[in-house]
Amino acid sequence: MKKILIVEDDQAVKKLLETAFREYGFNFVLSENKKNAMMMFLTHNPDLLIVDLGLPDGDGKDLIKEVRDISKIPIIVVTARHDEKEIVASLDKGADDYITKPFSVNELLARVRANLRRNIDGEKLKETITCGELELNLPSRNISLKGEILKLTPIEYELLKYFLLNTNKTLTHKQILKEVWGAGYQNEMQYLRTYVNTLRKKIEQNSTRPNYIKTESGIGYRFCCGFLEEK
Repeated sequence: MKKILIVEDDQAVKKLLETAFREYGFNFVLSENKKNAMMMFLTHNPDLLIVDLGLPDGDGKDLIKEVRDISKIPIIVVTARHDEKEIVASLDKGADDYITKPFSVNELLARVRANLRRNIDGEKLKETITCGELELNLPSRNISLKGEILKLTPIEYELLKYFLLNTNKTLTHKQILKEVWGAGYQNEMQYLRTYVNTLRKKIEQNSTRPNYIKTESGIGYRFCCGFLEEK
């Protein structure tokens, strides 16, 4: 049974989440503040974190960063903040998903299941895929650049893996969002832009003039292999 850590101080929302997760067979633990949440994370070893941004003892984005520094656990933000800057900042800190209040319980549960599925190491292929100075090792789920393993969040890994498995193809925004984030995410363009920018900073020599991740204007992206040999 998967265990979820819920960090939420709103009593009504907390009760709603308790009822929903209990009904659908999830194990869960609760925290109402940032300090206690970190302690519970370390002691309970949850499979997924749900966190509000407006906590009584600090900003939830700080908790996201602290957790992401030591774990690749999926993190879903559930908050009343609708500002695009908050969405981008949360994703930049390491969140994998973002949903605003008021929300549909069914939508939240679908996103929880999707994030848990992405975090399962289901790869059984014993393959290594090389593109320029990048190497994807499927069994170990490691991607290295110039022989050094990249530090990637679960979504960053899935996005870069998808690019590496589909090199030199023009991939539409909706196609990438569906394959990496799941059905129902095809219009979440900010997610994709944010993670592409993050990946470019990690793998490109110059993120403003990328060699690997090329923008196909108005369409999507193309992950280029073989450019090192081009004249």
